[in-house]
Amino acid sequence: MSADPTVFVVDDDEAVRDSIRVLLETSGFRVEDFGSPADFLSSDAPGRPGCLLVDVRMPGMSGLEVQLHLAETGSALPVIVITGHGDVPLAVQAMKAGAVDFVQKPFDEEIILTAVRTALDRAERQRGRSCPPEVLNRLATLTPRERDVLEGLVAGRPNKVIAHHLSISPRTVEIHRARVMDKMRAESLPRLVRMALEAGVVPKGD
Repeated sequence: MSADPTVFVVDDDEAVRDSIRVLLETSGFRVEDFGSPADFLSSDAPGRPGCLLVDVRMPGMSGLEVQLHLAETGSALPVIVITGHGDVPLAVQAMKAGAVDFVQKPFDEEIILTAVRTALDRAERQRGRSCPPEVLNRLATLTPRERDVLEGLVAGRPNKVIAHHLSISPRTVEIHRARVMDKMRAESLPRLVRMALEAGVVPKGD
């Protein structure tokens, strides 16, 4: 898997996804799109470098709920919300929750490009922050299997998915996860993921 930054687009409207993809790819950005929040959150995208463009109104799960889920699981992806007419109050709510920007439909191409550049710049600054030496030292104490489990957690995968991916039992994943939390001295999963991201841990592709 490439560690190059990617613009992830989540929108249930295929025409919107296609138009954004064409605009961004024509401007030199790497793009991956998803038709639903569930597809996005079940992938390894939340743990990879880049930014997220997400529609604020979608069936089942709103863009704001996606943003809050990312924050709760420790994902460092900067978020840009896409809004339709009348959705500005929701966009403001998303901004208060940490979104980088919001863009309104119909899109102004330059506004989208500026928002994406700003989000990717923020992501780059976050990755460039110096990681405390003690965190790197703790990371070095992990066994290869513990590192595999950590990468799965950074990718936002549930224990069962990590177990399937590594061909081990969910119970074994739980044991490794507990050891990783202990070795990294992380009091919570979000804290563990943040430390791992600061240390440059990027999940491998399947």
